[in-house]
Amino acid sequence: MNHLAASELILNKDGSIYHLNLLPEQIADTVILVGDQDRVGKITQYFDTIEHVVQKREFHTQTGTYKGKRISVLSTGIGTDNIDIVLNELDALVNIDFETRQIKEKKTSLTIVRVGTSGSIQADIPVDSIVVSKLGVGFDTVLHFYQSEQVQLQDFNQALEEHLDIYARNSKPYVVPSDEALAEKFMSPGVYEGFTGSNVGFYAPQGRVLRLPLKDGNLRDKIATFEFKGKRITNLEMETSAIFGLSKLLGHKALSLNAIIANRATGEFTKDGVKAVDETIRYCLEKLTEA
Repeated sequence: MNHLAASELILNKDGSIYHLNLLPEQIADTVILVGDQDRVGKITQYFDTIEHVVQKREFHTQTGTYKGKRISVLSTGIGTDNIDIVLNELDALVNIDFETRQIKEKKTSLTIVRVGTSGSIQADIPVDSIVVSKLGVGFDTVLHFYQSEQVQLQDFNQALEEHLDIYARNSKPYVVPSDEALAEKFMSPGVYEGFTGSNVGFYAPQGRVLRLPLKDGNLRDKIATFEFKGKRITNLEMETSAIFGLSKLLGHKALSLNAIIANRATGEFTKDGVKAVDETIRYCLEKLTEA
C-alpha cells in the first residue's frame, strides 16, 4: 500500500486535516454542505444535540443529531475550487488512516447534500421554490483535472458543447448525475426536478452585466434554451457540478437542493430570502430522516 507523503496528505499538528481542521471522529456519515458559514447555525438550530463545533477560514463545521440521526453541517465558501478542497478532505477523513497515511481497504460512502441558493433561468420555475438537482453541468475546469470521463454523461457533453458553441478558451462543459436513489428520496409534488449549472463566477460567467461587457452576450439564453433527452437546464449556481463529479469518483452519494431566490427569465427576486432558505433547510432535514 502507498504511503501518502506529508506534502500530499497535509495534517495539522493536532492530527486534523489541513483546511477543514477536522479529526475523523468529528464528522458524520451524512453531511450537509452550505456555502455561507452563517447558514451552518441556521441548520443546527433544529438539532437535538451538538457534539462538535470547528472553524478554520470559511470552513465552519458543526456535528450533532437531528431526530436521532447524526449529521454534520459544513460551510464550503463559494465556488468549485473550494469544493475540490472540501470533497477531497471529507473523503480523507473517512477513507485514509491518518496514523499510517495509507488508504483504507474498506471504504466509507458518505451521503452529501448541498443546501444552497440559486437563480432559475426558466420562467416556469418560480422564486421561493425548491429545485432538487438530478443532473449537474459544470462550466468550471475542476473535473477535467481528474480521470473522470467514466462519470460524465458524454452524450450530454457533446450535445451541450454543440448547442452553446462556447468560446474556445473557456472550459468544455461536463454533465454528471446526482445519486439516483437519493434524488428519488427527495422528490415530492411540492418541488421541481433540476438540471443545475455551476459556473466559475457570479457576474459574467452567469451572464450578469454591471460595467464590463460580456465575451458572449447570448450565453445565458443559449444555456436556457438547451434541451436534450427531455432535460433542460433549470438554474445556475457555483458548486453542484464539482460536488456531483467528485462524489461519483470517490464513491459517495450526492445531491443538491436549491432554494430559488431569483428568476433570471422574469427578473424577479425573492421578497424573503431567509424564509426561502429556511424552508429548504427544513425540507432537507425531514427528507434525511424519513424512513
